[in-house]
Amino acid sequence: MKHNHIKELARRYELILGSRSPRRKSLLEEIPVPFKQIIPKLEEKRLDHEEPYDFACRLAEDKALSIALRLTERQVVLGCDTIVVLDGDVLGKPTNRSNALDTLTRLVGNQHTVCTALALASNKGLLASAYALTEVFFNPVSREQLEDYIGTGEPMDKAGAYGIQGMGGFLVDRIEGSLDNVIGLPRDLLDDLAEGIIGF
Repeated sequence: MKHNHIKELARRYELILGSRSPRRKSLLEEIPVPFKQIIPKLEEKRLDHEEPYDFACRLAEDKALSIALRLTERQVVLGCDTIVVLDGDVLGKPTNRSNALDTLTRLVGNQHTVCTALALASNKGLLASAYALTEVFFNPVSREQLEDYIGTGEPMDKAGAYGIQGMGGFLVDRIEGSLDNVIGLPRDLLDDLAEGIIGF
């Protein structure tokens, strides 16, 4: 897919990436489209009884809307949130090395789901949101390998404590679905959302 709808959206409006993630920044640059980057500031806390995918979608929407209030009418912001779900549990970014080891130990040899939610908003409010799912199958690896990986520091800012596109690639046996989604920005989904709002 050529992502022509994203390109058209970026031609009509100034696109703002509401994320600090260098991985999302790189994926947008590869399309390529011009954009600015603004980092949202809000608490990422799951509500009581909130379903995992609803949680991701709400966070993406909240991030986009928190920035949209500051935009002009010729700007559109993209909010994003990625979560890792194993047996109904949301595995977020590790809080420390011990937590990273616990998370990776749970994932080793198992299948989990990566959900990335996207939301587009303007200063008029939310324009569109949706999420994509990818199934990820982990290899059986040793505790020593996990500890060595954690020692690189790579897991510490990533949902599920691994980066599939980086040194953490050795953990993954295979995926079913979008690699972009696991990295943090499903561009095909973004293109679909852009198609739906062009001309708003």
